[in-house]
Amino acid sequence: MLGCAALAFAGAADAQELTLQLKWVTQAQFGGYYVAKDKGFYEEEGLDVTIKAGGPDIAPTQVLAGGGADVIVEWMPAALAAREKGLPLVNIAQPFKSSGMMLTCLKESGITDPKTDFAGKTLGVWFAGNEYPFLSWMHTLGLSTEGGTDGVTVLKQGFNVDPLLQKQAACISTMTYNEYWQVIDAGIAPEDLVTFKYEDQGVATLEDGLYVLESTLEDEAKVADLEKFVRASMKGWKYAEENPEEAAEIVLENDETGAQTIEHQTRMMTEIAKLTAGSNGALDEADYQRTVDILLAGGSDPVISKAPEGAWSHAITDKALAE
Repeated sequence: MLGCAALAFAGAADAQELTLQLKWVTQAQFGGYYVAKDKGFYEEEGLDVTIKAGGPDIAPTQVLAGGGADVIVEWMPAALAAREKGLPLVNIAQPFKSSGMMLTCLKESGITDPKTDFAGKTLGVWFAGNEYPFLSWMHTLGLSTEGGTDGVTVLKQGFNVDPLLQKQAACISTMTYNEYWQVIDAGIAPEDLVTFKYEDQGVATLEDGLYVLESTLEDEAKVADLEKFVRASMKGWKYAEENPEEAAEIVLENDETGAQTIEHQTRMMTEIAKLTAGSNGALDEADYQRTVDILLAGGSDPVISKAPEGAWSHAITDKALAE
C-alpha cells in the first residue's frame, strides 16, 4: 500500500502541466492566479500550473504564438488587433468585469472636461497594445492625435509616472490600482489631481482576459485542462476578492525581483477586487460588443477594420462553471 507521501508524489507526477503567461510583472493584478496556485486549487484539479511573469519586453501574444504558453492574460483590444493581423486568438474567460484605465491630470493644467479641455494638451499614452482604447476615445472626441491647437500631442509614456511629475504632460495614463497611487506616493495630493476613468467616459474596453489559440480548442484533452484551469482560477479570484491582504502576501512571496511592497500590493489587490467583482469568469456578450464597437470607431485608422468572428467562446466557461 502506498503511503500518503507516495500518493501525493504519484498525484503530482500525473498532474497535467499548463503554462500561463501574464501580461505584466508579478503583482496583485494577477492575484487570483497566484492564490489558486498557492492554495492548491490547481493541484486539486490535477493541474501543475507554471505562471510566467511578463514585463516591458514580453508580448503575451508572441509568447503564445511561439508555443511558450498554453494560455495568456491580455487586454481585448490588443487581442482583437492581433487576431485581425492573423493570430487566431480566442477569449475563453473574462475574470475582469470592469476597466481600471484612466487619465490622471494635474489640476493646474486647467482640464476639467475632456470634450473641451484636452485640445492643445500633451497626454501620456502607453503603447504595446494599451494605446488602442485611448486612440478610440480621442476619435470619439473628434481630436486629432497629431498635435496642434485642435488636437492632442501624444507622449509615448513609459510604464512610470515621470511625465506628470516632471510636468512633461498635462495628463498621463494610469490604472486605478497602480500608477495613480504612484503619483500619490510621489507627494502629489489627490486634490491636486483630476482623473478621467475610461469606464465613466463610455469608452471602457475589456482588460485582463484569458486567451488561447483556436487550435487549442480543437484538442479535447487541452479543453478539459482549460476547464479545470478556469474553474480553479476563478476560485482563486473570489478568494482574493474576499481576502485582499492574504492575497497580497501570496503575490509578494512570488515576486522574485523584490521590487514590490506589501503596502502597495494590498492597496492594489483591494482596487483589483473592484474590477473582478461581478464576474464569474464567463465573458459578457454585451461587454464584448461594447469593446468591439469602441475599437471600430477609430475614424480613418480604427483598431480593427471589421467585426471579428470567432474571437470568443463560452465552451470552456460553460463546463467549468457548471459544477
